[in-house]
Amino acid sequence: MSAVPTRDLRTLADAPLKRDLIAALEGAGQRPLSLAGDSGETIVVLPHGGRVLGLYSAASDQNFLWTSAAVSSAKLAREHFPSDRWFNSGGDRTWLAPEIDFFYPHYPDTSRQYFQPRQLDPGHYDAAASDAQVILRNELSMHSFRRGWNAQLRITKTISVTSNPLARGATAPLAARLQFAGYRLQTRLEMLHSDDDCCRVGLWNLLQLPGGGEMLVPVFHETEPVVYFGDIPAGDLCSDSRCVRYRMSAPGEQKIGIDALAATGRAGYVLEDPVDRSRATFVVRSFSVDASGPYVDVPLHRPDAEGHAFQACNIDADYLGRFAELEYHAPAIGGKGAPRYGDDVSQVWAYRGSREAIAQAAMELLGVTV
Repeated sequence: MSAVPTRDLRTLADAPLKRDLIAALEGAGQRPLSLAGDSGETIVVLPHGGRVLGLYSAASDQNFLWTSAAVSSAKLAREHFPSDRWFNSGGDRTWLAPEIDFFYPHYPDTSRQYFQPRQLDPGHYDAAASDAQVILRNELSMHSFRRGWNAQLRITKTISVTSNPLARGATAPLAARLQFAGYRLQTRLEMLHSDDDCCRVGLWNLLQLPGGGEMLVPVFHETEPVVYFGDIPAGDLCSDSRCVRYRMSAPGEQKIGIDALAATGRAGYVLEDPVDRSRATFVVRSFSVDASGPYVDVPLHRPDAEGHAFQACNIDADYLGRFAELEYHAPAIGGKGAPRYGDDVSQVWAYRGSREAIAQAAMELLGVTV
């Protein structure tokens, strides 16, 4: 088997263009599905793994999302999709929380093995598509290695186009200066059966973006992010009463969490163009936050520290690549007397343009300076 380049340090200019990504997927026997927006933007959905893998404005074939080197050519993709080894194709994926329950098969020994449940990712997603939306559905069984319970679940993802929130009213002139693409994701999680009334499971959506940028997380009040793992260099993470700022360029792996009580339900990621430093991209996710909801994901070193609605993870590792994850959680379903299904809706708005225009967009959409 040919190896994926061990250090995925491709610049945005090196990443596969839209036509090349689709050709690589089709050449590997995959069936990518495309949606077209009213302004000519394109959303590429990959049923394998249930992912939004490509997001393109009408003016560019350059992906706003990060994709793995493993899908940069048909040859590499053909070698990796049939493998029983897990690989991260990139894009926007859905996992389940708590991670400590499902990804550590030798719990409480969390140092021995980290294993992505294959029934979750890539799963076995059925796909149905129309001109307006793509629906992905995966039924799976999950076992909690920490608690011992089992649950039969169904994940249903509906991806559709969305409009540019800047393209109306006073911000319309700003929108005209920026490339745009976006989509709406509705995710439903259902607990079909469980052998324990206490089991709780939460949706966890992870948006993967090219590494080296800055995460901007507006907050209602000053808050101290919880470091889940890794050593974050001094100065890379700072917060005030308006915003948590996280510069995501350190080598290795690091992750933070932000409490639901502080999270506003929007976060953005700004990345300077590596070729033309007068330009940048800006990707925003808008998501729902229930300040009193059961957010069940926890750090390994603090298994009692629930309550984080937002997370950001920086990856720069030989075996994974270089990317940033904008992650959010939905309140868990299950538990005594709690609902056994839950619906979540989020939107992704992506922009490309001059640094000045991007700074104005960040102020309009997040209320923070860049």
